[in-house]
Amino acid sequence: MELRHLRYFVAVAETRHFGKAAENLHMAQPPLSQAIRRLESELGVELFTRTTRQVALTGAGEVFRTDAERILTAVDEAVARVARFAAGAEGVLRIGLTGAASYRQLPALARLMKRAMPQVMLEVHTEMLTPAQETGLIERRLDVGLLRPPVRQDGIAHRTVATEPLVVAVPERHRLAEADVVRVEQLRHEDFVLYGATSGSVVYDAVVRSCLASGFYPHRAYEVTETSAALALVAAGLGVAVLPDSIRAAPREGVVCKDIEDALTVRLDLAWREDDTSPLLRSLLTVLEQNHMFTDEPEGAA
Repeated sequence: MELRHLRYFVAVAETRHFGKAAENLHMAQPPLSQAIRRLESELGVELFTRTTRQVALTGAGEVFRTDAERILTAVDEAVARVARFAAGAEGVLRIGLTGAASYRQLPALARLMKRAMPQVMLEVHTEMLTPAQETGLIERRLDVGLLRPPVRQDGIAHRTVATEPLVVAVPERHRLAEADVVRVEQLRHEDFVLYGATSGSVVYDAVVRSCLASGFYPHRAYEVTETSAALALVAAGLGVAVLPDSIRAAPREGVVCKDIEDALTVRLDLAWREDDTSPLLRSLLTVLEQNHMFTDEPEGAA
């Protein structure tokens, strides 16, 4: 059975007239009538009753029409979907991101994609430090990542979406909770909640370097792997955490965030595989560029 025969059958079923159906199909009537006869022979049933005045569906024809229309609709939808996929307008985008990026940058990206790429579904992998995202990209388990450079693995392209100052999160009853601004020196005797020293965290490195520039090494009271855990410990009054400014986008009860006037900044970049030629990635990069999500110029730009 050929797909075109289903289309012929549905056209006749809709018009109840071979001549009108042939006209709608842009074909002659005799080949249409012959095609319907072959279809009936293949099925072993009569689909139409024919008189000199009218054409009507048989009971079997009514049943077959329902299924034929469903099949043709599914085929048309499949054709449309593959066309959207080829154009980068449909599919699944697997994104990895650091813990802090889930507070500000992920909502902004998700809103933009919902508006500009409504048929694309986001598969989100949170609390991934830069080394884990790099590995996920190289091993093709991620399509893009929101990570903090430097990027150490070859084959990964990236562009900046934000440069963030570090802020200090303190318990709401902390001595610095009412300060207008904090200097790193004022944290000398604090208990710090830090990412692991061997985790590859860019934020950890920036915190340590900021403290060393002020003449001390931060006292590690607690070690965490997730930003949400760091804020939970601060809320419990167990220490302070120096984190990217984006954590302010999701206020935490019991936690106050203060600017640090002399701490380092950290970048957040969108990263992808250099050899990824998928239309979906190209569409995403175009949408981000058009909506001014990048704060740098693409490589090679004049």
